[in-house]
Amino acid sequence: MTSINIHRLYSHIFKIWRAKRMDQFDGMIQPQSSDLVLDVGGYPRTWKTGPQVPERIDCMSIHPIEWDAEAFPDHRIITTVGDGCALKEPDGSYDILFSNSVIEHVGDWQNQVRLASEVRRVGKKLWIQTPAGEYPIEPHYPAPFVHWLPVSVRRKMLRWFTPWGWIQKPSQEKVDETIRFTRLLSKKQMTELFPDCEIITEQLLWIFPKSYVAWRLEPSETD
Repeated sequence: MTSINIHRLYSHIFKIWRAKRMDQFDGMIQPQSSDLVLDVGGYPRTWKTGPQVPERIDCMSIHPIEWDAEAFPDHRIITTVGDGCALKEPDGSYDILFSNSVIEHVGDWQNQVRLASEVRRVGKKLWIQTPAGEYPIEPHYPAPFVHWLPVSVRRKMLRWFTPWGWIQKPSQEKVDETIRFTRLLSKKQMTELFPDCEIITEQLLWIFPKSYVAWRLEPSETD
């Protein structure tokens, strides 16, 4: 099974959660027809499933994204290449800054601090989602408890003891790269990264924190 196929598998598994999350985003952020949206690390597929309300949505990734705009004439989506840890956009240049399951993939804590600072600077309203580090299942592999283990143990386990390892059959180099660029966050860390935001906890069965969303409706005075 290729990388694309495993992503499709994840997409089916988490489809209900994503739909619920986008409904929550619409209800709390309340996009307007005049809004400009920057989706950091996102893809057009997030936005093309329903009518588009904002004036324009810019999907920015570190890699070029294929997007056939002519096939979706009712959607005003632009794809761009950029680094969320070093945005070139001016302060407050986007009405809404959206990012879904990205901040856990930028590397170490210093890069996560940079991304949080940049999105808070560029966006007026914020909606930043990330999987919860306290959740017992690591969603990227997916396997229980492996993200709580030391790196030295994870290096040995991911290839042979996780569905990701069985399906992808990654080299040790790929395993090390994945560990280096997959760093889940706790609620305490999200609060530290987004001090001017409210942190919403998405829960599974009202017990386990599944993911966190940092959101705000107005930029802080320090931004």
